[in-house]
Amino acid sequence: MTTNIAILASGNGSNAENIARYFMAHPTVNVSLVLTNSQKANALQRARNLGIPCAYFSKEFWQDGEAILHLLQAYQVGFVVLAGFLAKVPNLILQAYPQRMVNIHPSLLPLHGGKGMYGDRVHEDVLRCGDKESGITIHYTSEVYDSGQIVAQYRCEVKPDDTVDKLATRVHALEYEYYPKVIERLLSLL
Repeated sequence: MTTNIAILASGNGSNAENIARYFMAHPTVNVSLVLTNSQKANALQRARNLGIPCAYFSKEFWQDGEAILHLLQAYQVGFVVLAGFLAKVPNLILQAYPQRMVNIHPSLLPLHGGKGMYGDRVHEDVLRCGDKESGITIHYTSEVYDSGQIVAQYRCEVKPDDTVDKLATRVHALEYEYYPKVIERLLSLL
């Protein structure tokens, strides 16, 4: 039986594309939809280039969640993946996908997480705090930013001469390598 997944992304969409490509020829997983809360998100074009249906929803639709939930149901989505998605997920959607919605965060939570902590802001904070390691956290999505049950963490060294860009490059490499594999493992448990 095939599980349809939806990817929610707010920005460039490189993680979304990486995940979609990983599952392109998969026998039991299909990326059936990409959704975004930003009309300017490059994730939309990346989805179009791969032939994946995609849609943008305004802030009002995101906050309510009902139209999004109907769309997810119309595409028979059984699992939701947040990949650089910056908006708070409405409770209506969280309740519809308990333990079937994951997020990725570019640090070792609970460090450097919470509202407003994303992208380069996280890496800047890691460097400012003098952390010796950073990495990624994959966790179930909950009603509080970056506080859902942790599924997996992968680490990388923070080097003495690191800049935000150097650290971000190593963290992105972890995201690209491990996020699709963890999603695949979680889906195998459903």
